[in-house]
Amino acid sequence: MKYALLGRTGLNVSELALGTANFGGRWGHGADAAESAAILNLYAEAGGNFIDTADVYQFGESEEFLGDLLQGRREDFVLATKFSNGASAHAGRLVTGNSRKAMVASLEASLKRLKTDRIDLYWVHHPDAVTPSEEIVRGLDDLARAGKIIYAGLSNFPAWRLARAATLAELTGAVPIASAQFEYSLVHREPEADLLPASRALGLGIVTWSPLGGGMLTGKYRGGEKGRAEALGGKVFQAEDTDQRSAILDAVLAVAAELGASPDQIAIAWAASRGVIPLIGPRSQAQLKSNLGATSLRLGPDHLARLTDASRLTQRAETAPAVGLSHGDTERPVLPVA
Repeated sequence: MKYALLGRTGLNVSELALGTANFGGRWGHGADAAESAAILNLYAEAGGNFIDTADVYQFGESEEFLGDLLQGRREDFVLATKFSNGASAHAGRLVTGNSRKAMVASLEASLKRLKTDRIDLYWVHHPDAVTPSEEIVRGLDDLARAGKIIYAGLSNFPAWRLARAATLAELTGAVPIASAQFEYSLVHREPEADLLPASRALGLGIVTWSPLGGGMLTGKYRGGEKGRAEALGGKVFQAEDTDQRSAILDAVLAVAAELGASPDQIAIAWAASRGVIPLIGPRSQAQLKSNLGATSLRLGPDHLARLTDASRLTQRAETAPAVGLSHGDTERPVLPVA
């Protein structure tokens, strides 16, 4: 596996990040402890060193699994986790959202579950529509100065909030916003309008989730599988519900057949070709082995052009829905879990 610096930091991370939302079973689906261990070991054997989790993943069980699995090899990995949603199905208002109170409480709980003394990259999982950027930046800086986190990042933030927080951190000498994370795939290219150029201009490392469109780009749902189409209430799933999306999947399948590759490898390789670090989230060893094949796959100019043309943005979705555009908005939005 190849490595690259994360944005303007000196941190070397692998070209694919391992998402661990499927480590555990408290959501009603996922991998048990043995399968999770096998997935992590396979990823490490392939050269992977970038692990991404969150307190809400499997309501804390993902972090618990990792806490056990990383014993004796903690320094072999860049460990990233997130806060904002809480680690239980009914997390209280004081441990959810982006406040410094929630940030500190969530971090301390994550450190215990992960059995470590610091987080390498701490993500704010989602904007909460009420916490000012100044509070978020100051809170992350306090954690860095206390040695509890090394790098800070923002996940699923709109571009203007991302830019404001990064600028505030720079102007105040706070720990920099080192990285941004957001959804990006052949069926979700909206970030090209703002998040991608903003992140590049700010020198942020770019980590993108759901390169398979929640599994749609594997083609398995055409065969009647349910998976993400039903799990999590259908969240983080991109349905094949337009002519263009059908054309995108047709292109993926055609390129896969020509190259003797699997559709997931094509979709991941395309995302990687855009200068981002795709975040994969396998639930089994078989899925991981297939995903890893994308690292040795090189799409030619013709293949890239066909995939890019088929998925080109149209009027269907020029911009993503706004979330938390005003600090005066007092109604907390329902947050996704990816």
